[in-house]
Amino acid sequence: MPDYRIVTPCGPLRGTECRWPGVAAYLGIRYASAGRFEYPVVTTGWEGEYDAFSYGNCCYQPRAFQNEERMPDKAFYYREFRKGEYYSYSEDCLFLNVWTPSEAGEGSRLPVIFYIHGGAFRGGCGHEKPFDGPVWPAKGAVAVTVNYRLGPLGFLTLPQLKEEAGRTGNYGLYDQIAALHWVKQNISAFGGDPDNITIMGQSAGAISVQQLCLSPLTGGLFARAVMSSGGGIGSLMPVASAESRYPFWQKVMDRAGCRTLSELRAVSVETLFSAWDQVREEHPEEIMADSPCVDHHLITGVWADKKIPYLLGSNSEDMMPGVLQKMARDWCVLQDSRGGPPSYAYFFKRRLPGDDKGAWHSADLWYWFGTLENCWRPMTEYDRQLSGQMVDYLIHFARTGNPNGDGLCFWKPVSGKQTKVLRLGEGAACMGDVDGEELNQAVLTEASG
Repeated sequence: MPDYRIVTPCGPLRGTECRWPGVAAYLGIRYASAGRFEYPVVTTGWEGEYDAFSYGNCCYQPRAFQNEERMPDKAFYYREFRKGEYYSYSEDCLFLNVWTPSEAGEGSRLPVIFYIHGGAFRGGCGHEKPFDGPVWPAKGAVAVTVNYRLGPLGFLTLPQLKEEAGRTGNYGLYDQIAALHWVKQNISAFGGDPDNITIMGQSAGAISVQQLCLSPLTGGLFARAVMSSGGGIGSLMPVASAESRYPFWQKVMDRAGCRTLSELRAVSVETLFSAWDQVREEHPEEIMADSPCVDHHLITGVWADKKIPYLLGSNSEDMMPGVLQKMARDWCVLQDSRGGPPSYAYFFKRRLPGDDKGAWHSADLWYWFGTLENCWRPMTEYDRQLSGQMVDYLIHFARTGNPNGDGLCFWKPVSGKQTKVLRLGEGAACMGDVDGEELNQAVLTEASG
């Protein structure tokens, strides 16, 4: 087995082979550390040589305490993304993964795609089946996926915490920013260009990307952004303040039997998650309590998105097809009205083989990552060609901010005068409108993860 070694600013690192010829994988790299309900501290070094041979821990999440195989409401996404896989869970979960051409190194300056997973801010990780070995390095880009804190570990807010740190909440988003800082400081050693990082996310990951684009804390950390089924202008934008969520999290604290912050930090993770689950069931109106909030630091509530190229879209049988598609197009029109670089929108319509669910929420991930071989579905030659086209668009976008290239249908940016989007998954890719009937279909209602 090839033995890959590089020297990063943090120290020497050993990697392993990827299933793609000529691609090296560096897995489970610690990018930061953090105590419970504390903000992350970026890793700046380690002792000896770091063995990056296997994926790191995922953040604790409901599936860590449940058998998904026996839960009908989880069966679809379990079969799709996790069946047969093993995942370790811990509060010590701030790890990322890097895939890069094995011959790349300092001076290669390859574009970097930094992916943030979805899962409703309650589940998921950076190495589920669609993300296990992206094809991007075989096309000349460095790939990064990241774990971050979820649920009560990632998004709890309490006044005691604000008094302690000057702010509270959004720990999972601060983790993502810490990972970006680590990548910015270290990616040159892997052959990546620290000045050409594209952040990409789907569902909750897309909402994360959008908040990073709006945040005053992320200047200079990335050059482009991709948002799938979650980004844009609309009702998915978090507007609640951290303070408005105090009553919900106080109930969780009470249910966990904790009177003080030190007790809450010391309580078992099983007790914390059980209390959170119970309070959520009793207060369904608080469905967004465990998601990003206005903390007046990372999220200020002021609309100030970065003027960078954007690529975003949604699927025909998505969770809210009409809402998500309109959000994407409206975002592009806004960028045009503000004089920003061109922004591109897509509509994914491939009815995946193997069942009748169509282009469900997150179905496009297999195609963007080029990991069809990881999927149980009887993918066809058409699926492989479609994935190849989508990967080419993505790599071109990451490299230059323009997804167009030889052999691809010309993808026009959306503007106030041009509202057609790139249609994917119904024969050859083409520009076109999206009509109401296409967006009016029965859809899965569970978020991925």
